[in-house]
Amino acid sequence: MTGPSMQQWLDGATIAPEVAELRPDYRVLLIAAEDLIPGPSTELGDKMLTDAEAQATARGEAEDPTVNPHVAAWHEAFRAFGAKPKRVRPSVDALLRRVPDGLPRIDAITDLYNAVSVAHALPIGGEDLDHYSGPPRLVRARGDEPFEIMSGGQASTEHPRPGEVVWADAEGVTCRRWNWRQCVRTRLTHSTTRAGFILDALHPMDDAHLDKAGQALIDALKQASPSARFATRLLRAERHPA
Repeated sequence: MTGPSMQQWLDGATIAPEVAELRPDYRVLLIAAEDLIPGPSTELGDKMLTDAEAQATARGEAEDPTVNPHVAAWHEAFRAFGAKPKRVRPSVDALLRRVPDGLPRIDAITDLYNAVSVAHALPIGGEDLDHYSGPPRLVRARGDEPFEIMSGGQASTEHPRPGEVVWADAEGVTCRRWNWRQCVRTRLTHSTTRAGFILDALHPMDDAHLDKAGQALIDALKQASPSARFATRLLRAERHPA
């Protein structure tokens, strides 16, 4: 096993006070899992995605995701650090806009968290803990941190803009613009068996709804991987002391 243990990943997670200054209402539910069964898309994932598509369509979010107040709040959060959410969309917004043409079927684990993201209208990310370096940190970027991508089929490195809200570990940025795009290094693959999931919430989503979404994800992962083990942590943004 490489990378942090489940408990190390959870216990060491931090939210920088500078992020809390932007959105003091921000909370993140972190879920760590081991002994997951990876691989290609499954019938369970396909059914959950189909159900989520129907829910989003019925709520009117497939036509305009921002009719959901929580998605609209994420647009506000992106604008607060200088991003243009109609160009670089929060992950849940981008998923909801794909509903009319059908959500992508990616792999056994990603399909499950994408389905929960759409069904509950909140951003969710998945990280391979074996490729993570230390605990996750939500910070405002300096601008020189490495962010690994694939460009034209080749590995490449870019950098966030100064002040951008990013998730990072000891090696670099793992997700740009809060929940917009994940790096190549820590993304889930067909060999991932240990994963960390990041569930992002702002007002008006309350803790009860956030917990419900987290439990839906755990239940789905348990159904797909009966021997899997889980640990969770709810982390709140905290401003600098007065």
